[in-house]
Amino acid sequence: MADPAQPDSTALPPAEEDSGGKMSFFEHLVDLRKRLINSAVAIALGACIGLLVSKHFIVILVKPMQDALRASHFDDKLYFTSPAGYVTLVINIGLYLGIVLAMPFVLYQVWLFVAPGLYKHERRAVSGFIISSMFLFLCGIAFGYFVMLPQTLRFLIGFAYDAPVKPLISYNEYFELILIILVGLGVIFELPVLIFILSLFGIVTPKFLLKNFRYAMLIITIVAAVVTPTPDATTMLVFMAPMIALYFIGVLVSYVVLRRKESQTLAGGEAQ
Repeated sequence: MADPAQPDSTALPPAEEDSGGKMSFFEHLVDLRKRLINSAVAIALGACIGLLVSKHFIVILVKPMQDALRASHFDDKLYFTSPAGYVTLVINIGLYLGIVLAMPFVLYQVWLFVAPGLYKHERRAVSGFIISSMFLFLCGIAFGYFVMLPQTLRFLIGFAYDAPVKPLISYNEYFELILIILVGLGVIFELPVLIFILSLFGIVTPKFLLKNFRYAMLIITIVAAVVTPTPDATTMLVFMAPMIALYFIGVLVSYVVLRRKESQTLAGGEAQ
């Protein structure tokens, strides 16, 4: 008969504790150098590809402005105002395209750098965070190009329909307007990701977000009024609509995060 004081040799060993990898400070520096070099090479390659296709991409960017000019019966040509203006434009667009093309790989390098120091569940969260951030940013750019930009240009150009002056649009100024609208909306579409992070740290909850919706609505209205490049109410409402929808998506994300945290707490309590 086995001695009860002795441990049972047939008992299963305790489950291996999930832990992140451990690296020395020097190994971290070497790994950081490697990730920075890989990211720089990716951006350089992306910029080369961007420079090759930037002339074709200019045609895509010009189209919303040309449509707005034609709709108001104006000449649909855009102009550059300096001898090097077009060359500078091609280079700038190529560099921006290079950054966009390389961004998934750069984010992957960031993930590879931080992953060894994370637990398994944290690695899953970070990978989901990177993918969702990139997806939402691209959704914001798409919304800006297909919805917000045509709406804005129709108002701005149509406002001068019966004016005694005619538009002479500089492509450089038009590109600055595009950059503000597309990048601004790309950043705004990251709102659910921001709420996810705040919920993860317990700073906000679904109840808190719903209770304070009127204050969020006030902030959304102010942001739309400041960022919208036109003073008309229609464009402002078009700008506000996705922000309100994103806020409620953020409430749903916060609810999912809260439920998962509660289930993990209950599982931990039952295991003890």
